[in-house]
Amino acid sequence: MTPQLPHLLSLLVALPILGALVVALTPRGSESLAKLVGLGVSLAAFLASLQLVTAFKDVAAYQFDESVPWIPSLGISYHVGIDGLSLWLVILTTLLTPLCLLGAWSQIASRVKEFVLFMLLLEAGMIGVFVALDLFLFYVFWEAMLIPMYFLIGIWGHDRRIYAAVKFFLYTFAGSVLMLVAFLVLYRHVGTFDIPKLVAMPVAPWLQTWLFLACALAFAIKVPMWPFHTWLPDAHVEAPTAGSVILAGVMLKMGGYGFLRLAIPLFPDAALRLAPLVGVLAVIGIVYGALVSLVQPDLKKLVAYSSVSHLGFVMLGIAGLSTIGVTGAVYQMLNHGVSTGALFFLVGMLYDRRHTRLISEFGGLRAAMPWYFAMFLLISLSSIAMPGTNGFVGEFLILMGAWSASPKLVAVASLGVILAAAYILWMVKRVFYGELRNPKNQGLPDLSPRETAVLLPLVALAIVMGVLSPAFTRRIEPSAEALVRRVHAHVQPAPAGVAALLKAPAAQAPPPAPDAGNVR
Repeated sequence: MTPQLPHLLSLLVALPILGALVVALTPRGSESLAKLVGLGVSLAAFLASLQLVTAFKDVAAYQFDESVPWIPSLGISYHVGIDGLSLWLVILTTLLTPLCLLGAWSQIASRVKEFVLFMLLLEAGMIGVFVALDLFLFYVFWEAMLIPMYFLIGIWGHDRRIYAAVKFFLYTFAGSVLMLVAFLVLYRHVGTFDIPKLVAMPVAPWLQTWLFLACALAFAIKVPMWPFHTWLPDAHVEAPTAGSVILAGVMLKMGGYGFLRLAIPLFPDAALRLAPLVGVLAVIGIVYGALVSLVQPDLKKLVAYSSVSHLGFVMLGIAGLSTIGVTGAVYQMLNHGVSTGALFFLVGMLYDRRHTRLISEFGGLRAAMPWYFAMFLLISLSSIAMPGTNGFVGEFLILMGAWSASPKLVAVASLGVILAAAYILWMVKRVFYGELRNPKNQGLPDLSPRETAVLLPLVALAIVMGVLSPAFTRRIEPSAEALVRRVHAHVQPAPAGVAALLKAPAAQAPPPAPDAGNVR
């Protein structure tokens, strides 16, 4: 626990819930008041979360730790805390929520109060997932955040919103049930739900395999990894802009975070033996997502499939099980939240003006919307990992960290970098360059002050994170190193039958990685 800020994490979870309660009590018809309350509460949560950064120490231990018995008879407690793996994900959540509310200020015209309420409840659930250090508490927050997102897609989405919302819910819930079974089996064998205690207790290798697979499936669906990705394009395309931003910016990161917080440290033997399989699926996702993005006629669907490719890099870094690879994976999750979140904002702003997302409907927009074009171009360069932007640092660390585990996978994954440049730059060319021939595009208004206020922090972050990356990675690296050391130190010999069944040789500990904090 940090003496100066003993209950800061609880405050971050409680603030959005209290804000949602206030919004629910606002009189019917007072939409402006509901918006102001939502924006004010989410900004207060963001400002409070910045204290995590200033008080955070660059060590691997859990910080801001709080533990209160909840259901003592079952060993369940309200236990929260953060380390380098979760610090920046909490900050990302509190940053994107007020930007989403500000971005949706004029987009949401019906049931405004309910929209703000669901956004605040969603924020509380997402923060709860990142700070929970009890399996039962983790599962409660994990399931709780599904409900607001289901309604955000189903009520304020586009034409096929009900189909997309149901598909999103069923996919995620199916994986969650398997994860719950794994938690209950683990509790039956160990007798506690407390994550730090569970990490310190060895589990039989044969049991690790099945529990890892159950948890990994839930997290793979959430990432989403190929071939569990099919719910994502529908959810993104049909969701309102704010829903797409939160979905891509934060919720997809919970899959990668679940691997790092639970699946790998709780089941290190199984994680080490199944890492090659995770790496192969990650590389397939990288190339597949990029190739499908290359042929998309719809701007939003292109960005959605690009998420499959970019998050494949995250899983490749995790599968490498090296300090620099895990550091790069966490950093790439932040990069994707910033860059892809901004891309969804930009696509949504263009849709508000033209009510179409077809690339063929545009061309020459840089002449009509110069400031919009400048923002779009900078974020696009970030998305293709241009040196000097955040995307370059993340992908460089991942490829470097995964090299020691499998140079062949890294070589194939590098195609994703080339293909990303192809589909992003080709999209930019078709939308912004050439002559402004379509009369519907003439006279389109450029960015408004409100839209500029939404985009500017994300564009600035994309550059700052590329130039000053050690300020971020040095807080991630100690926890990443502790995770990797724990995995390689606690591996037990696997039974011959299991090894033969998986047909995957035990991975060797990678050589010491360069200091990720010094990569610029």
